[in-house]
Amino acid sequence: MTFMNTQELEHDLSDGPPVGGERVLIVEDDPSTRSGLAELVHAWGFYTDEAADGEEAMRKITTFRPAIIVSDLVMPRMGGRELLRALHDQLSDITFILLTAQGTVESAVEAIKDGAYDFLSKPVDPQRLKILLEKAMERQATLREVRTLRRQLRDHGTFGRIIGNSAGIRGVYRVIEQSAPTNASVLISGESGTGKELVAQTIHELSPRQPFPFVAINCAAIPETLLESEIFGHEKGAFTGAHDRRIGVFELAHRGTLFLDEIAEMQPATQVKLLRVLQERTFRRLGGRQEQTVDVRVIAATNVDPLEASRSGKLREDLFYRLNVFNIDLPPLRQRKDDIPLLVQTFLNEFNRVNNKAVRGVDQDAMYLLEHYPWPGNIRELRNVIERATILADGEFIEAKHLPPTLVSKGEETLPTLTIVPGTTVDEAERRLITLTLEHCRNNKTRAAEVLGISLKTLHNKLNRMKAEGVSN
Repeated sequence: MTFMNTQELEHDLSDGPPVGGERVLIVEDDPSTRSGLAELVHAWGFYTDEAADGEEAMRKITTFRPAIIVSDLVMPRMGGRELLRALHDQLSDITFILLTAQGTVESAVEAIKDGAYDFLSKPVDPQRLKILLEKAMERQATLREVRTLRRQLRDHGTFGRIIGNSAGIRGVYRVIEQSAPTNASVLISGESGTGKELVAQTIHELSPRQPFPFVAINCAAIPETLLESEIFGHEKGAFTGAHDRRIGVFELAHRGTLFLDEIAEMQPATQVKLLRVLQERTFRRLGGRQEQTVDVRVIAATNVDPLEASRSGKLREDLFYRLNVFNIDLPPLRQRKDDIPLLVQTFLNEFNRVNNKAVRGVDQDAMYLLEHYPWPGNIRELRNVIERATILADGEFIEAKHLPPTLVSKGEETLPTLTIVPGTTVDEAERRLITLTLEHCRNNKTRAAEVLGISLKTLHNKLNRMKAEGVSN
């Protein structure tokens, strides 16, 4: 057996309870190595099947449907790299692990870039293989959750607790999918109220760290004199008022995720200490001498342009690059107005439950105002507006009168206008006015007739005449 000796195999076959349940396909051209690996992996509780090369593996995949593939890199007919490329479109469902001999590690690293999950050098260390399969199982659980969220997005326009289906927010979903299963740091940028903490929570919930704590701290909300203590903790007597030992957020988030909001507001001296923790995974409490070891994934956020903040010295450049493994730039609400009706209905349902109301929706005029307001406070401001309007509504629909006066006046400033210049015929002016009014009323002809001061029948007659003349409405 080329990947381990007999005593190692006997030891591992009796080493604890099964850990698996997923389907694992072993792809290896050496028969003894292939059968030995399959026997070992099966003993750990996985369902296994075998293939002698990539071509046989392709046939087995359609019937066996593995969640995990453990494949040798170099094989006749079709090697592991070629198999990986052939499965490119399925790597969102399959976790691919490569086995490499000496001298092929560089090729294995290139395969990681092609979508392989990880690689092991031969001869295979059974314990390392077992740990890698356990991590692959965690990844499979994450992939299943992502598939569920994709169906949720397709059917309801939501991704977890994030609401929206516009092009801008779909780009955010793609980065969340890519970053969530990893341990890499994430830097989220976006204006205040765009939902940065919600994105961080979603990444945590889709990661293998989900069972462990998600701890959030706003660096701008805590005085600088106390921020270091909040982050790293302190020992009793470390400073005036430190009557007891205090555990900082790094320790509270051990094995989980730490969300540092408004990271650019942190003073440079504290940024240096944060960078050290990210690099060394150790720190000292204030006033302490003992090094504390932590396993924490850090997600940071800022409401300023992080690249500009690093250039100006507000955010240390080395810390910026350490945090910016994955970058998510959240679009402001004014750039994703297609999501406003969905957001409005979601908030309306929430506040109906909270306030025991039965408001069904928003009328045409109110929705027009909501869609044409610039929303400087973004989703947070919209949520507050809908909460207020739900409480004020005395009928089945939210009307313009239930919206804040500032929003109504701002919306009125953006109402469409019609410019008529000398030489425009009466018929042409009428056509423009009807077209503009229909656009304003979202093609609600009854409402448009009311605004124009004509009957619905008259409007239909005019539209039919415009159609006959080849004018589209």
